[in-house]
Amino acid sequence: MRYALCVMRYTILGIDPGIADTGYGLISKTKDDQLTCLDYGSIKTKAKTEMADRLEIINKELTRIIKKYKPNLIAVEQLFFCKNVKTALIVGQARGVIILTAKQNKVPMVEFTPLQVKQAVAAYGQASKLQVQKW
Repeated sequence: MRYALCVMRYTILGIDPGIADTGYGLISKTKDDQLTCLDYGSIKTKAKTEMADRLEIINKELTRIIKKYKPNLIAVEQLFFCKNVKTALIVGQARGVIILTAKQNKVPMVEFTPLQVKQAVAAYGQASKLQVQKW
């Protein structure tokens, strides 16, 4: 599904799902095509905390971020490939909470593979994380 952002200014919340560390970044684009980084960081949860509580932390923090910045769109990284089935299931739970949080806050959401993100940002699908950060 594609979303046309036909507003004078829009804000996108990008999310890299994880259970121990969910990364996020917010960018805003103005009518004169200026990009601004509004915020970035990560939502951390402790390994010894119960799974339901960790998922609740992710939900509450994302809700706080959404209410503060009012993004027009949420972009979430898809679970592309995972060798460890247990890890894939856990990250899938975090993704589920992210998807639900977007829905609860009435913010449209799109999903991208890591390859698509790298291609869009660094113009090279095999770019390293460091190369993507430099852009």
